[in-house]
Amino acid sequence: METFRNDDSEEAVSENSSDETLRLRAECERFQNLYLRTLADLDNFRKRVQQEQARATQAGKRDILLKILEVLDNFDRALEETTGLPDSLTEGFEAIHRQLLSLLQTEGVTAIESLGQVFDPACHEAVATAGNPQPGFRHHRGGILSGLSMA
Repeated sequence: METFRNDDSEEAVSENSSDETLRLRAECERFQNLYLRTLADLDNFRKRVQQEQARATQAGKRDILLKILEVLDNFDRALEETTGLPDSLTEGFEAIHRQLLSLLQTEGVTAIESLGQVFDPACHEAVATAGNPQPGFRHHRGGILSGLSMA
């Protein structure tokens, strides 16, 4: 049996095969780039969610600590009025007070000594202003005269 070869048809098949290979490589590269972008987007999303969760946790912690500070301020005022109470009761109140202070310190809350200091809006919150009570009275302008709260 005699076989005929057509060199033109082999050349055409080879050219079509080469075009198909180039097209498939380009498509593969496009999918690779899409995959890498999607992977980067997912990584960015994870980081953003972690940051948002950390902010939400911090905000919740801050809100609770501020409420505890309000309770502590009221507790401080109550401790000032313990005269006449049995010593055991006063000692119990003072132990609870120390426990509250310890809890706050564990959470990173520290008291800021402000009486007599220059007012710093980054640390202090002005709730009222006071004029000179006597004509000869002198005080440092912008000083803190009394404190109301640890919060």
